[in-house]
Formats: sequence, C-alpha cells, structure tokens
Amino acid sequence: MELNLNADWRKILNEEFEEAYFKKLADFITEEYTNYPDAIFPKKEEIFAALNACSISYVRVVILGQDPYPTRGHAHGLSFSVKEDVYPFPKSLKNIFKELESDLALPCPKNGNLQRWANQGVLLLNSTLTVREGKPESHTNRGWEQFTDSVLKKLNEECKNVVYLLWGSKAQIKSEIINSSKNLILTAPHPSPLSAYRGFFGCKHFSQANEYLKKNGKGIIEW
Repeated sequence: MELNLNADWRKILNEEFEEAYFKKLADFITEEYTNYPDAIFPKKEEIFAALNACSISYVRVVILGQDPYPTRGHAHGLSFSVKEDVYPFPKSLKNIFKELESDLALPCPKNGNLQRWANQGVLLLNSTLTVREGKPESHTNRGWEQFTDSVLKKLNEECKNVVYLLWGSKAQIKSEIINSSKNLILTAPHPSPLSAYRGFFGCKHFSQANEYLKKNGKGIIEW
C-alpha cells in the first residue's frame, strides 16, 4: 500500500506506520487491490484523501463516518461525500442536506462532493478507509480502526477548540478519545433513513458548530 500522505500528517503518524498492526494492514490492502483491482474503493491515491485535504493544524471540525460507500463511483476518500456526478445522493447524505436546510436555511447543493467542507478545515474521516464493492464493512477489523483512532488521539494532543460531530453509536464510541474540556463534542443518531428521525433531524449541529468556532476565534464554516 502506498502511503500517499502529505508531509504534515506523515510526520505526526510516522511511528504508527512502523507498528506491526499497520504493516499487516498494508499487506492486506495491497492484496485486495491486487486481487480486485477495480472493486476496492476508493482508488489507491484517494485512501488518505481526508487527511491530505486538511492538515492537522487547520482542522476545525471532525465528522466521523464508518466506511466508504461500497457502490462503484461513489467513494473518493471523504466520509459521507460522493463525486460530483453521483445522483441521486446516498440517503444518509440526502438527510445531512435536509438537516442543513432546516438548521441554516441553506438549499440542497447541486452536488454531493464535500471537498468544499474539507477545504475549510472539516476533517471528513471514516473509521475504515477502504471497502470492497458491494460488501459494506468488508475491511473492518483489519487495522484501520486502530489507525484512525491514532489520528484522533494525535489531533486531540495537538489541537483544541475542535468540534466533533459524532453521528451514530459507532462514532460516539470515539468520544472516549476526545478531551471534552477543550473541544466541543456533539452527538446525534446516524443520518441514515433508519435512525435520522430519532434525533438527527433537528439536532442543529451545523449552527452549534459555527457558534462554538466563532466564540473561540476560529471563524465559521461556510456549509
């Protein structure tokens, strides 16, 4: 597996790449891309897209996802995000945009590419960074979770006044890693159709995040 990662994160995570679990993970991922060259998502060069889009010193908000979309043409390395030509939007993303409209009166965007958020310091990080086509969670429990936990731990050590949006029980487990006394942790049910009506709709996380960022001199996100 190629470590196509910017110098900022590479320096911070350098020791992680030498750990036995990561070497085992890298071997597995390399084998998967070799055996299923067109069916592992995202593309090799996009595995670390979330980190490459958002240097650690620039992170203002973290939105945690589970694993990439297992549908061909959807995943491109940013949690919940899809490429510009993907229609209709995945249901969870559609619900995110519904809440955004309700919270901040913003119309549904023309495309579902959230790179525009990443460019403003929103770290769109999945717990698992790869997946096989048509097989959700096929790359879970292979080491990615340990790696992304380390990313969150480093972020917690290096930064403060970061907003963590933890949607769903799997994301909320990560709150144990985060220092709530120097950051803002907002939790809600997952935006999937199965749970969005249980409290994701109406959570107003986008406005709360901006209020906190503004209060701490970080400026708002143009959602």
